[in-house]
Amino acid sequence: MRRFGIVLFALLATACTSSPAQELPQQPSTVPGETKLRVDVVAHGLEHGWDIGFLPDGRYLVTERPGRLALIDPDGTVTNVGADLSDVYAKGEGGLMGLVLYPDFAQSRRFVTCQTHQEHGKAVDIRLVTWTLSADDRTAARSGELLTGLPVNDSGRHSGCRPAIGADGALLVGTGDTARPTIAQDRHSLGGKVLRIDLRTGKALPDNPFITSADPNEQRISSYGHRNVQGITVRPGSGQVFTAEHGPTFDDEINLNQAGGNYGWDPSRGGTNTTDYDESVSMTDTDRFPDAVRPLWTSGQITEAICGAAFLTGSQWGELEGRLAVVALKGQKMLLFNVDASGKITQVTLPPEFNDTFGRLRAVRSAPDGSLFVTTSDGSDDKLLKITPA
Repeated sequence: MRRFGIVLFALLATACTSSPAQELPQQPSTVPGETKLRVDVVAHGLEHGWDIGFLPDGRYLVTERPGRLALIDPDGTVTNVGADLSDVYAKGEGGLMGLVLYPDFAQSRRFVTCQTHQEHGKAVDIRLVTWTLSADDRTAARSGELLTGLPVNDSGRHSGCRPAIGADGALLVGTGDTARPTIAQDRHSLGGKVLRIDLRTGKALPDNPFITSADPNEQRISSYGHRNVQGITVRPGSGQVFTAEHGPTFDDEINLNQAGGNYGWDPSRGGTNTTDYDESVSMTDTDRFPDAVRPLWTSGQITEAICGAAFLTGSQWGELEGRLAVVALKGQKMLLFNVDASGKITQVTLPPEFNDTFGRLRAVRSAPDGSLFVTTSDGSDDKLLKITPA
């Protein structure tokens, strides 16, 4: 068993305001504010906690990238859930990744994971697998494979793979381009995309932008031209879908998803370079793709490696209610974004307690009671954190 630890308090910091994405502060300055945050270390002893699901009884289901499922009690007790994860190919950025519970989990006990699949030690693909958690929570049985054939790199690079449930019940999945030059712009590939599929069948939904295509893969695509989507979240009350994406060395992006949109990542340079993964190209290439969807925010010349994303929900957050929380791996911080009704970012906030305090941050999810949960991802004694207003 692994137990929980400390309680911290900190002041929230606010940053200056700007309007166009390109003019937003790349590294927000910290200015003392009035709202205090409380951070509890709920549990430790994890290894690359990748995603979080909230069970109806108040416990937490966490995926660990090496191929483990952890069940965590509110008191910090961690129990390994028995599940056949022997086919998980855990290498580099790949392994057991995103997780989302079915909306009817209380009745069905079902959930979905994103995982890298191997056969005889060789990476085959990334797939969405459905599971059923036993009534006593001790084991999880594989129910089936919702979707297979997402591209994979033997090194595990740019594996994606974050799921979320849309406001209409659709399953949304952000994927990576597997560090191959043609994948992001190839609408016959599931990599470098935001997918939108039926949670029951894995098939495309009838109002998807490319539903008239003869290719089932293209039918499943909501947007394309992405490099490596690591965060995806739905704004409560609006249905707007926001993604957090890794840039090449710099220019990490936050994007507002548009059905059928091309987000402009193309290391193949229009298909003229099919072997060399040219990362010198623009993250959003508006020269080659004049209609490419511009980012809401970019980190500019600084590498944050932003990852999970979630909205702060509930009146307990006061003036922070509705902020978009995005965590960073390399940047080792949490950024809070004020978003107007149209989806534009108007302010960036850097809470000082998350500035190089807890190491690399992987997942951030909003619990049913509105509290925020974050996982660390340093690979040794990783933690599950709970954030509430003090």
